[in-house]
Amino acid sequence: MVLKFSGDIDELAYPFIFEDSPLCDFEILTDELCTYVGLVISQLDASEVQQSLIWLQPRIFHLNGSIRGKCGIFEADILKLKADYHYFRDQVTDNNKRFVLPRGVGAVVQLHQCRSLTKKVVRQLVNVDAVGKKVPETLPRFSNLLVNYFFALTRVLNQQAGIDEPEYISINYPKPERK
Repeated sequence: MVLKFSGDIDELAYPFIFEDSPLCDFEILTDELCTYVGLVISQLDASEVQQSLIWLQPRIFHLNGSIRGKCGIFEADILKLKADYHYFRDQVTDNNKRFVLPRGVGAVVQLHQCRSLTKKVVRQLVNVDAVGKKVPETLPRFSNLLVNYFFALTRVLNQQAGIDEPEYISINYPKPERK
């Protein structure tokens, strides 16, 4: 049996929900990401991090609609996100750690979830591309940058809260030499 729309609009969560395509999966993941960002915003008092996330949240829905509709992620969005990423990354005084164990409280844990979920968004873009759907080049650039941005936010907020972040050093891969 193939699942399909019953014909009753009240029984339809999303117009493309029964579609056999990675496009719908991408849209659902970006919807979830936008929801998590809203949750983080609601947990932060007026701060630079909150203001940056308030700017970002509608762009995640622009990202969502950019696969099926007109591309809504522009070079200016990438430049702004990159500037915010560098601004927050540069605030981290213990920036010699390549990766840390995901720890923290409240908004920090949710930002780690956003970081992880955004990797799934990037992977879903790979799947969309693999089925032959043209993916605007700004989308994977923005999404990959977004992963790094969320990581920088976790580092800044944990640093502000005095939460120690143990560096994760993989036994699977040799640690690269720092220059």
